[in-house]
Amino acid sequence: MVESHNNVMVSVLQRNGAVKEIESKYLVPGDVIILSERKFYLPCDALLISGGCVINEGMLTGESVPVTKVPLPSTDNGIPWKLHSGENYRTHILYCGTEVIRTKPPADGSVKALVLQTGFNTAKGDLIRSILYPKPMNFKLHREVIKVMIGLIVLSVVGVIYTVVIYARSGATAKELVLMVFIMATVAVPVSLPPALTICTLYSQTRLKKQGIFCISPQRIIVCGQLNLICFDKTGTLTEDGLDLWGIVPSKGNSFQEAVSIMPGCTLPWSFLIGAMASCHSLVLMDGKVHGDPLDIKMFEGTGWDLDECKTDGKSSLYSVATPGSQTLNVPVKGFCIFYQFPFSSSLQRMSVIAKAVGENKLFVFMKGAPEVVVQFCKKETVPENFSCILDHYAMQGFRVIGIAYKDYNSNKDINVEPLQREEVESELQFLGFLIMENRVKSETKPVLQELKCANIRTVMVTGDNLQTACTVGMTCGMVPADSTLLLLEACEPDGERQASVTIQQVGNYNSHIQNKNMKHVICTTSDITWGFNERAGECLYAMSGKTYEVIKKHFLDMVPGILLSGTIFGRMTPKQKTGIIEDLQKIDYYVGMCGDGANDCGALKVAHAGISLSSLEASVASPFTSKIPNIECIPKLLKEGRNTFVTSISLFKYLIMYTLVELVCMMLLFWKQTLLGSYHYLMQDIAITVTVMLTMSLTGPASKLAPFRPAMSLLSPPLLLSMVLHISFTIITHTSAFVLVQQQPWYNESNIFSACPFENETFANSTLMMPHSQSQNFLTTTLLPVSGINLIIAECVFSKGRPFRKPMYTNYIFCILIAAQLVGFLFILFADIDPLYRSMELVCTPYYWRLEILGMLIIQFAASYSVEVFVYNRGIWLVIKKIFGYNSKSQYKKIQCALEKRTDDSFYKGIFPSRHQFSVLNSDCV
Repeated sequence: MVESHNNVMVSVLQRNGAVKEIESKYLVPGDVIILSERKFYLPCDALLISGGCVINEGMLTGESVPVTKVPLPSTDNGIPWKLHSGENYRTHILYCGTEVIRTKPPADGSVKALVLQTGFNTAKGDLIRSILYPKPMNFKLHREVIKVMIGLIVLSVVGVIYTVVIYARSGATAKELVLMVFIMATVAVPVSLPPALTICTLYSQTRLKKQGIFCISPQRIIVCGQLNLICFDKTGTLTEDGLDLWGIVPSKGNSFQEAVSIMPGCTLPWSFLIGAMASCHSLVLMDGKVHGDPLDIKMFEGTGWDLDECKTDGKSSLYSVATPGSQTLNVPVKGFCIFYQFPFSSSLQRMSVIAKAVGENKLFVFMKGAPEVVVQFCKKETVPENFSCILDHYAMQGFRVIGIAYKDYNSNKDINVEPLQREEVESELQFLGFLIMENRVKSETKPVLQELKCANIRTVMVTGDNLQTACTVGMTCGMVPADSTLLLLEACEPDGERQASVTIQQVGNYNSHIQNKNMKHVICTTSDITWGFNERAGECLYAMSGKTYEVIKKHFLDMVPGILLSGTIFGRMTPKQKTGIIEDLQKIDYYVGMCGDGANDCGALKVAHAGISLSSLEASVASPFTSKIPNIECIPKLLKEGRNTFVTSISLFKYLIMYTLVELVCMMLLFWKQTLLGSYHYLMQDIAITVTVMLTMSLTGPASKLAPFRPAMSLLSPPLLLSMVLHISFTIITHTSAFVLVQQQPWYNESNIFSACPFENETFANSTLMMPHSQSQNFLTTTLLPVSGINLIIAECVFSKGRPFRKPMYTNYIFCILIAAQLVGFLFILFADIDPLYRSMELVCTPYYWRLEILGMLIIQFAASYSVEVFVYNRGIWLVIKKIFGYNSKSQYKKIQCALEKRTDDSFYKGIFPSRHQFSVLNSDCV
């Protein structure tokens, strides 16, 4: 994939100023390449140093719209460029494998880029490595499988010692002794376990694929069975992808004007707010069609203006020119030509452009972004006093609110504005008002969240959108239950003598918010905090911004556990903060899933135990799971399949352990008499039973409904251990009873294998007795073969229990037919009196009543085994036992919850969230 980009020709700038064409595979870091005007894929990671370009990064970052790249600004200081650019450095980097759609040469030359990395050291190479070598999952099940395998190896050593002692005492030759030791050693270790678990995962992966869910990390499917917390992005995940332009709220002087609703076919009166909507975007015109962010497209369409290419010296420019449409009236400008752009950054939460009025020597700076961010760059006298009130008014209704500002830039400046610094441009702006976008909740969101709630799976929203908007969406879709209390937290950094503080405000629904505009809130500082705040952690849900969460982690460390337990809405989260919150939740032993659809979610999707991308772009390969279902309906499907895979893996594991121990017990009993099963006997157990179980048990599909609890997370859990101990005990009892009882029968004779069924014809009998027979053809093997075989059939039946995580066993038709065939086959062998068959199978004739006794023992064992399986996996019984013995969960989040209820010493938390500071916890009077 990466290597394919090493076969293109690129133009490299030589030291003497000449340009040389070379193959891209010869590029090295430090080369300066010249980007042509044609479309092509970049063969390396490069730093843009002159000119500009539009890039399609969909295959790498998941960004669904073209991205504008700007050159690294020149600076006289000695600060490294990446540090100088801060979190915005990505706007200067061109990534390997991304498509260059358009380039804009500077006035004095061509578009140049400095090669940073090549080959597998590029960002695309890193993506390929993450696919080929995914981050290993430190999954508890895998660790416990190793422990069990070590135990079986120890058991095989015991079996080997037993074999050596038995055969050495009987005077066996060295060859016979070594052969028997090898047989015992190979039987005691289930070598078929890895392929069995692989087949189980493969079937699950196939079922998911049929439902439109694709997986590149199959081992994560089992992890999905343990998820107990799902984080969701908002826009495009919980809400619709597209945004509708609802209207604008202009600001004049320092007060808001009446809101203007935008109706189809209507034109808006001219103002600089309209000019900003027409020019402050990253839209590009390609093949006569406007491409770009859906928000930008809707915003531009609302103006009624037209977009065209900006011509410079007869050449197409990178940026566009916006001109008034035919329906617009009284527009004092001919249009705006965008000359420079500071692209939108999720971390900065804003974008800005420098535009020139067409036909005039006037430059304007337009900015749009999160209202809370935009207002920080505006003159205070231009910001309305009721800014926060109006913002909350629309945010509480679920609207997405965009702040817009502008300034008249120094007209004496040259229009070649590339050397300008962003800090210089984005200052002393005039606030213009709000752009109100409507983002509807998807119809599938509420039912899915309700299903997850019924399954006791916690849901959390992590979004880059406005916090109030996120709160409203959370209440609308049911993530915040109607009977719960939602507290909005806002933290402030210490400033001079002022201490760090936390503002707590109760958030109601929109109607109650409008009726109570003077809602009170309380400010708490580090000096007045006690344990009461966390005492209510189980009763309240918390909402906060990414900035607040960072401040709380820094200055109010002891609030973090309570927030992680009950935090439900996290707004204005940067990609880095999204990743951080998931890592913090994992620290307290939550199994976290993440569902998102944008490039901003890629980091969180990788970090989560199970990341589910709703994007169909190539970058979704960075996520373990990708869904073609464009909504969160894929989450319950994935959870059901994960639980089914987990439980089926446990069942296969139990069966293969039983298979190993059944053969081990059978062989140890036979070795006592220096005999063993025949070759056909092993084939019947290995091929006819075990291989078919491996291939068909996993065909059982997941349950149609999510159970309100997860399957047991451990192979060494009390129910599983008790189940295995009892089943093994039944196996030992049945085999030993059959082994002892057959030797006590009056017809038993070790030297005469036909003593149980005497022949009527003496001549035929004498000739038959003289015929040679193998060591395996005796009463012991004839008795233990059906006992061990039907034991395995019993095991595969009782271990295939369906509900609550799988469909009933009878829905797996192939598996049921094979079980019936296996049972019929062994019963036929047990009761058939066909001499040629017995001879070929190395069996001997036994009395009919003895066969009935064997069948009776096996029926009793089946009844006991089935009863044990039903009893042992009765969850209610174990809950009572845990309550009687005072068992406490080992999960950190459960311990934290208990600690909060008991008001334990705060040193408990410092081991989980280390900090240099000492703080207390918030007072209940503050809530």
